[in-house]
Amino acid sequence: MKPFEIVGEHFDGEVKVLAPMSYWDHRGYFALSYSESDYEELGIQERFVREMHTYSKAGVLRGLHFQTNPPMGKLIRVIQGRVFAAIVDVRETSPTFLEHVTVVMSQTGYQVWIPSGFALGYYCLDHGTIMSYKCTGYVGDERAIRWDDPGIGIKWPFAADHPILSDRDANAPTSREYWRIH
Repeated sequence: MKPFEIVGEHFDGEVKVLAPMSYWDHRGYFALSYSESDYEELGIQERFVREMHTYSKAGVLRGLHFQTNPPMGKLIRVIQGRVFAAIVDVRETSPTFLEHVTVVMSQTGYQVWIPSGFALGYYCLDHGTIMSYKCTGYVGDERAIRWDDPGIGIKWPFAADHPILSDRDANAPTSREYWRIH
């Protein structure tokens, strides 16, 4: 049995949803969260240079974020809680430019590989959600576009209540505004 399995691919296989194998017994579980050689076999050749964690309350929405100069890929997973993640193609020359996919992620569940050229946003469904990011680059020019951009049309899992946002995310430009400026 392989320690990781691709359970979904999007954008011609660029974005990969991975399921690590978990081994359960009467004590709990054991799961491998990363193995360079196994990821290389799955087509993820990038080198990770740093890892970050976020802790969020239920109702927090982070994103849509991406990085340029240098571009950065991310391998994300939920350590605690659940999130609704949205991945948006921000490669201007791509035939799927500004299209998106969504994935519900939970602890001990899926990981998502998001290469450079894609923006990430996620909405925390549970209080005390902890996300982990393995990153292929160091801090560079971090960019943001609006989480509720009508040109992208993400259907977030909440009704009339607005999410908890940072000032940066609340005031981010729409994609149309962003690409007019940059």
